[in-house]
Amino acid sequence: MPELRDLYQELIIDHGRRPRNFGALADANHKAEGFNPLCGDRITLFVKTRDGVIEDVRFEGTGCAISTASASLMSEALKGKTEAQAQALFDGFHALVTGQGAAEEAPLGKLEVLAGVAEFPARVKCATLAWHTLLAALRDQSVPVTTERDEQEGAEPPPAADG
Repeated sequence: MPELRDLYQELIIDHGRRPRNFGALADANHKAEGFNPLCGDRITLFVKTRDGVIEDVRFEGTGCAISTASASLMSEALKGKTEAQAQALFDGFHALVTGQGAAEEAPLGKLEVLAGVAEFPARVKCATLAWHTLLAALRDQSVPVTTERDEQEGAEPPPAADG
């Protein structure tokens, strides 16, 4: 099992250093901003949908390796998904990184590399920032998402960090 953990760490580091879908999306029809004051992560998420299907996702910002890798992996996983499928992925991913297990109705694929985040409660906010920002973008929420706010407009609030 150590080989699998090493592979997961390599994938997180790779996406953290060379994020996929990084940069603005000129023809996005949804956009939201997110901030994690605990770690200093900042993200602007751009989403292009057509007829309820996510055609493209891109992001800009700065953050720790976990935050950047999560946004990068999320952007890859969402393309071609319906908004309902995106919500199911959010639910499954949130359950995974908070240690509640992944939802079986939404296979997570590469996103499962972030399962180890559940062992570090303070890092859960880093991993979920892009996801909460996604929900805000799809709902055209103009108020920036923060991991310190208890209300995420219909989303489960991120768990409080220890310490």
